[in-house]
Parts: sequence; structure tokens; C-alpha cells
Amino acid sequence: MTKDTIRIHFGLILAELICVPAFIFEISRALGGNRLSWAYVFEWPFLGIYAIYMWRKMLKEERGEVTKTNVQSLQNEVDDPELAAWNAYLAKVHEDEKN
Repeated sequence: MTKDTIRIHFGLILAELICVPAFIFEISRALGGNRLSWAYVFEWPFLGIYAIYMWRKMLKEERGEVTKTNVQSLQNEVDDPELAAWNAYLAKVHEDEKN
């Protein structure tokens, strides 16, 4: 396991350690009569699920797993003549700045 993978796992643990107690706190407040807390009752689980989604996405990127859509978007970038012209223009501008 690499250092970056450990950081990704730690980030998920930290996010869930924040979301779960916050959800419990807000549900107790909502059941106690605080109407605004009902919004947070739904927000904290959503953030926890989003953290899991990002955790999986970052692990795939770290392992180098590329999806079909990523390959297609990279293919489109390579074949785009306007993009190639733009990159050539930027290279020329930066070359002129150095001189």
C-alpha cells in the first residue's frame, strides 16, 4: 500500500467520523422540535455517501484504472486540431516571454 493510498483511506475515515456523529446529533435535535435540523438530517448522510464515492474514484485513479469514457475523452483531445493549434499558440507566447 502506497503513501497516497493510505492518505485516501484516512480521508474517508475522517469524513465518516464527522458525518455519522453529526447525523446523530442533528436527528436528536430534529426529533426534539428543531425544524431546521431536518435539513441537516438529510445533508449529513448525503455528504457521507459523497465521501465514499470520492474515495472509490480516487482509489481507481491511484491504481491507474482508466474507464472507457476517460479513454474516449483523451482520444478526442488528441484528435482535436483546434486544441493542437491553441497549444502551439500558447507555447509560442510562453517562448516569447522567456526571451
